Amino acid sequence: MGFSPILPDNDINDRPRQDAQHVLRRLRMGMIAPLAVVATLLAGCSVGPDYAAPEIGLSPAWGFAGSDATATAAPELSEWWRSLGDSTLDALIEEAVAGSWDVETAKARVREARAAFRQAGGALLPSISASGSVDRSRNGLSSSRLGDRTREASTRVQGGFDASWELDLFGANQRGVEAAGYGMEAAEEALRAALVTLIGDVATNYTSARGYQARIALAERTVASQRETAALTRAKFEAGTVSALDVANATAQVSSTEANLASLRTGYAEALHRLGVLLGREPSALAARLVADAPIPVPHSATPMGVPADVLLSRPDIRQAERELAQATARIGQAEAARYPSISLAGSISTSGSNFGDLARSSSISWSFGPSVSIPIFNGGSLAAAVDVAAAQRDQSYVAFQSAVLTALEEVENAAVGLAQARERRDRLEEAVAAYREAVRLARSLYQIGSSSFLDVLDAERSLYSAEDSLIQTQVDITTNYVALNKALGGGWSGEVDASRPLIVDAYSGPRLR
Repeated sequence: MGFSPILPDNDINDRPRQDAQHVLRRLRMGMIAPLAVVATLLAGCSVGPDYAAPEIGLSPAWGFAGSDATATAAPELSEWWRSLGDSTLDALIEEAVAGSWDVETAKARVREARAAFRQAGGALLPSISASGSVDRSRNGLSSSRLGDRTREASTRVQGGFDASWELDLFGANQRGVEAAGYGMEAAEEALRAALVTLIGDVATNYTSARGYQARIALAERTVASQRETAALTRAKFEAGTVSALDVANATAQVSSTEANLASLRTGYAEALHRLGVLLGREPSALAARLVADAPIPVPHSATPMGVPADVLLSRPDIRQAERELAQATARIGQAEAARYPSISLAGSISTSGSNFGDLARSSSISWSFGPSVSIPIFNGGSLAAAVDVAAAQRDQSYVAFQSAVLTALEEVENAAVGLAQARERRDRLEEAVAAYREAVRLARSLYQIGSSSFLDVLDAERSLYSAEDSLIQTQVDITTNYVALNKALGGGWSGEVDASRPLIVDAYSGPRLR
């Protein structure tokens, strides 16, 4: 629009131009005022509490004064299992991440949370819909000529658009988007937590399986040695140098060890089957792959633990609990906003004619536009109760967060104690095994020359087997506590995990004939 100078009022010929400018100014003011009001409404306000992350006071150091707990360096949690030096375990963990159904469930929940976030965001935007109709009717009887009565038929075609937009005056929809965003972040942390748990379970069950293999091999060697002793005792009995009691004791010891061998094989099968399921396969899928014995993976270095505050950043389950607390806080504002008035803008435009071609030319056009206000006056206290419900749920989330922190600290402390004590126990058992081996050698030598009873041989062999079996179990305990410590510190998968791809892809879900 061009610029027009203001002319003197006494110029009669220019009075129409001045009147036009006056009208334009009034129109501008009439447009600016509603726009200002709309802008103010769009800016809106928020009700309910704004979220602030809770502050937690933690000790500067771990409570257990063991060798592993005194390390202050930040923990190295990226692919921690590779420090065990077992390529089979590395491959199993990669396969588990790719095939675990627990991980797939967590991925689906991430997709669900992301879709819910997009759905909540749609409430902030206008909604537009189109409609159309065609009516064919007869208006009754008419006479075109005297004595000629006919029926007249008419067609009416109508089309239009409807639009509505709820002004988020008190932030109800914005709080909904905020809550959905926190929920999406919580689901992503839950996926990471599932990976931490999965990797720890695979490493633990693999270590257990290798431990059972070592214990089975020890039991088989012990049974073979005890059978030789029983055969020697039987030969002495036939020669008349020993009693039938020695033969019975030797035979009973063989049977006892064989019975223990059966329980060990059961334990190995259970660990093997659990590994197969963790990888998303049949329980016996790994039987042929792990049939060859391999050493128990054992860590050879201390694990830096950092400080307790590091756990808050590294544990995905704590981050998940914190995001869920934020989500619960946002839902209080969403429930509180429902107690305030809501304002919506609605409009429609429609056109009608006698046929489709008339909709664009000679048709009647009607439109409507205006705001609507909804004010809750009496609802029996249900809206206030909804706020109380949301506040109570926020308190539960706060308790869950605090509990998650304490549980994490407990798991770290327990794993550190267990690892340090298992290493100490291993050192003592190694000394005991060496001493019992010498005792077995001496007892057999003295028994063969008749300077010792057969009970001394039985006691020495039984003690040696028990010590060797305990040593193997302690080696398993060392690795199990090492796994538990890294799991408690939050160590997990550092690679990419694609949660966007659905498991089931529908070929076609659009309109089709039934």
